Amino acid sequence: MKPIIRPATKNDLASLDTFMDELVEAERPMDVTIKDGKVIYYDLEDFINSEDAVLYVAELDGELVASGYAKIKADRIYLKHDTHAYLGFMYVPEKHRGNGYNRLIVDTLLAWCKTKNLHEIRLDVYETNPSAIRAYEKVGFSKHMINMRMNLNDLDA
Repeated sequence: MKPIIRPATKNDLASLDTFMDELVEAERPMDVTIKDGKVIYYDLEDFINSEDAVLYVAELDGELVASGYAKIKADRIYLKHDTHAYLGFMYVPEKHRGNGYNRLIVDTLLAWCKTKNLHEIRLDVYETNPSAIRAYEKVGFSKHMINMRMNLNDLDA
């Protein structure tokens, strides 16, 4: 059965908050800089209410099975484009993975981007998450730049 892809509503916020908690826990092993305890990555209600963003969900038999947002962002003045769409919060609960729900969300987000005349699309993915990298490459993304970090306290050890 194919899920319904629709814009998120305020009624979805409790489920989406659970998604965010699960996403944070999944990413903690990949990112030593994430704080302990409750972490809020996104103001989801702002995405729901914004003219410059959209938050989509996939719903199957009354249950949310995927999410993702696109947000219009200004870009650096030296680039060929003035704005780009940033995609994030692509999440599928573990029991629903492998069914193509993330692809449906991404395709819907890309269609929204076209309606906003956005052609440059960006997202971030952890280098240590090869399954996510493969999924994004399948829909047409390519690696562009590596973000590097250092903690000087680690050098003193």
